[in-house]
Amino acid sequence: MIRDARPEDAEAITEIYNDAVRNTTAIWNEIEVDAENRRAWIAERQGAGYPLLVWEEDGRAVGYASFGPFRPHDGYHLSVEHSVYVHRDHRSGGKGAKMMEALIERAKEGGFHVMVGAIDAANSGSIRLHERLGFAHVGLMPQVGKKFGRWLDLALLTLLLDDRERP
Repeated sequence: MIRDARPEDAEAITEIYNDAVRNTTAIWNEIEVDAENRRAWIAERQGAGYPLLVWEEDGRAVGYASFGPFRPHDGYHLSVEHSVYVHRDHRSGGKGAKMMEALIERAKEGGFHVMVGAIDAANSGSIRLHERLGFAHVGLMPQVGKKFGRWLDLALLTLLLDDRERP
């Protein structure tokens, strides 16, 4: 079941986030967080009017997805950047795709024009998922990040959410 996150999801979200920090290049950060940090993040994200969704199984969040500002300047206010993370033991069965679809709907309902995915270029599974959902490759930024002692390339993909000609 996909639903809006609640403060009590902070512990599960923390576990998912920290696992990604420790073991993946999905998050280009090496600093783990605690549940209080994630509770504050949930409140901040939702307080700003952005969705934070969780996939719930057996009463526990096993995945989460959100979007927020692409960049902080006014000219970008119709563009959002998203993220989706699923617990390592629950990554099969299409949960990421279903949460992405729900995020896309929320972005359309919110009147946004473009959704941006910024993905480790080596993450072929995530890139394929985005392609299946209609995202287009718009750029590659070589060696703009680092983690685990190596340079990381950033793939940029976008999805046009509507067909309006003018903002």
